[in-house]
Amino acid sequence: MRTLGEIAETVGVPLRGGDVATPVTGVATLQSAKPGQISFLINPRYRQYLSNTQASAVILSQRDADSCCVPMLVTDNPHVVYAHVAALFAPAPPTTRGIHPTACVSPTAQIADATWIGPHSVVEAGAVLEEGVIVGPHCVVGEFAVLGSNTRLVASVTVCHGVRLGQRVLVHPGAVIGSDGFGLANDHGQWVKIPQLGGVQVGDDVEIGANTTVDRGTLEDTIIEQGVKLDNQIQIAHNVRIGAHSALAGCVGIAGSARIGRHCVLGGGVGVAGHLDIADHVQITGMSLVTDSLTEAGVYSSSLPVQPHRRWNKISARLRQLDGLARRLFALENKCFSDDPTKRR
Repeated sequence: MRTLGEIAETVGVPLRGGDVATPVTGVATLQSAKPGQISFLINPRYRQYLSNTQASAVILSQRDADSCCVPMLVTDNPHVVYAHVAALFAPAPPTTRGIHPTACVSPTAQIADATWIGPHSVVEAGAVLEEGVIVGPHCVVGEFAVLGSNTRLVASVTVCHGVRLGQRVLVHPGAVIGSDGFGLANDHGQWVKIPQLGGVQVGDDVEIGANTTVDRGTLEDTIIEQGVKLDNQIQIAHNVRIGAHSALAGCVGIAGSARIGRHCVLGGGVGVAGHLDIADHVQITGMSLVTDSLTEAGVYSSSLPVQPHRRWNKISARLRQLDGLARRLFALENKCFSDDPTKRR
């Protein structure tokens, strides 16, 4: 439990109104908050709940302050302040240190004193676990893999041989880092596997979501730069490079040797074809398909939003007629401009 005053001081935002000694036990939405909880207003569609909230305080921006009838933390970036406040109430990872009796650890692995290797986990020969590393249950750390200080594998994570994770990396359950890339050569109709001789390098402060896969490089490494955030069920193919502080939402697929710039945001279900370059500060909206390099910062979209079924059937039918309509239009234009050859198509 914390007080409003302690929270305000911790996040560096003055408390407006209320008693600094008011106890706070957690965070909640505006509509569900009870006394003793702190809430937030980020999306304007929830402003309707502000006047009736029972929260002990609300994190919001100056434009909403006049509509708030409870104590508040007013800031230019409520989303970030909320993130810091919520972190104060997030459960801490286990503090147990040592090796669980059911874990299997190679005698040649280098294990720092302040680490934890959980039940039924495997640490193979030559692996390095630095100070503060937590390896949860049922994880595998491959030969000569390196886990930087304070990195945490939550559970059932596989870090394959030779992979290097930086400091404070968080990997959620089911993720696989360093599996073979999809490298195949066609020999008269039969596929021949190309050995994947590269590795994976993951920078500091990266988060990798549940069941996400990051393939090792064919010759050089696949690289995830510092501060990158990967959501669940993402596929990162061999030799991809993702620039620092980019964020990729669920079900994104990045094909081999694509390069994503720094501070990019890819919405859910985005697909990026192989060998493309995406500039820094690019935002791609959900379900878009990228088939050409994007050389300038900005927002890009390519998906069709959902329509009522009957309307979509009509649109689909017209799309199938589009080529014929274009041909008829070109023929009509040529006929209309037959006296002026410079205007013919």
